Amino acid sequence: MNKMLPDEESVNLLWTGGWDSTFQLLQLLLVHLQRVTPFYVIDPERRSTGMELLTMKHIKDHLWNEYPHTRRLLQPTRYCAVEDVSQDCEIAEAFQYILKEKYIGDQYDWLARFCKSIGITDMQLCIHLDDKAHIVIEQIVSESTDGFQGVFRVDPRFKDMNEYVLFQYFSFPLFELSKTQMSTIADRQGWEKIMHMTWFCQKPANNMKPCGKCKPCLYTIQEGLGWRIPVRSRIVSYFYRQVIWPLRSVVKIVIRKLGLLKYIQKST
Repeated sequence: MNKMLPDEESVNLLWTGGWDSTFQLLQLLLVHLQRVTPFYVIDPERRSTGMELLTMKHIKDHLWNEYPHTRRLLQPTRYCAVEDVSQDCEIAEAFQYILKEKYIGDQYDWLARFCKSIGITDMQLCIHLDDKAHIVIEQIVSESTDGFQGVFRVDPRFKDMNEYVLFQYFSFPLFELSKTQMSTIADRQGWEKIMHMTWFCQKPANNMKPCGKCKPCLYTIQEGLGWRIPVRSRIVSYFYRQVIWPLRSVVKIVIRKLGLLKYIQKST
């Protein structure tokens, strides 16, 4: 049996009800028997916020019913709204510099600001092997242990880099795992039902099914879990990936070269 954290301690985990963070939640609760404090930052602009909150409730209810010991391990989720997260010039500048060279989601800016504002430097963030952010930090992370599980963190040797400024508040427990590897482990552990409850689509259709067109849907297909998307949405997704997505990329390049981006942003 794994050694548990002292009574006053728990693992801080950013949990969205998605595949990666739910997989890590299950590892912490069911394999490592650790207390977990989930964190969720509410973004009112995400159409999927309601689905994510509902998904987390369903998963929590299922865990408490099927694994009663998780009632004492899973702490109440701590919520914060994006608009309530303090601004931070250093983090914002680092994010913008990284964005000039590599694609990275906007959430990494406000997640870093959130952690800094509440004084957390060990938030588990489930960047995985297929993740776009993996490319951004793979050269500056080193493996360590938190006493019960191996994790990766950005190495302090690179503290002068923008990547360190942005990612210093996190540890990455799934850094060397792909989604398909997580699926294999989950099946072996008997977690299929829970993992199938997870949510990922940012723009669910009216029937509350994955749209097949948003970035999380496209990434889900690229990362080998296309079966999670209904057949009809997969057909739409194929057309979108083959025709619309390449055109959008070309248009963005033209807009940047013509210096029109700031005018478009002002008008939207």
